[in-house]
Amino acid sequence: IPGLSCPKPDGAFYVFINISKTGMKSLDFCSALLESHQVAAIPGIAFGADDHIRLSYATDMDSIQKGMERLEAFVRDKG
Repeated sequence: IPGLSCPKPDGAFYVFINISKTGMKSLDFCSALLESHQVAAIPGIAFGADDHIRLSYATDMDSIQKGMERLEAFVRDKG
């Protein structure tokens, strides 16, 4: 997704996404993402990284695809 970056996960079912290019802090990003596009994410500030969010991908592929489409739309709308 343009504007976001993350390393390939290494074992767990979480991905830690760098949102710094959006100019938003993690709590604001997560709150707005949930409210506007119904995607739940954990603010990276909880892990000491306010320019990141954490997503779980412990679900089916259809749900992951829909979530990524919504995340991409959110970032595009904010840009």
